[in-house]
Amino acid sequence: MKGLAEEIYHGLEKQGIEVLLDDRDERPGSKFKDADLVGIPLRVNVGKKSFGESGSVELVERRTKKMEKVKASEAVPQIVQWVNAEKAKR
Repeated sequence: MKGLAEEIYHGLEKQGIEVLLDDRDERPGSKFKDADLVGIPLRVNVGKKSFGESGSVELVERRTKKMEKVKASEAVPQIVQWVNAEKAKR
């Protein structure tokens, strides 16, 4: 899972998107809470459960709590699209 998370991380950085990779040895709930407190607008959950079941990652929007599963291979383009849409709203 760490390799996939790093792949998404580097793919987003190449697109000019600021990324925070939380690779601490903490429980997911603690990481999610901290991401919300810091104000991370879009969280990408890369885990055994979602990836193992369907080869997907979860995209969770902080503001609306909307969660969407996307194929891991489509994560970077989906996130870039989301970021661009958010920028257009401003």
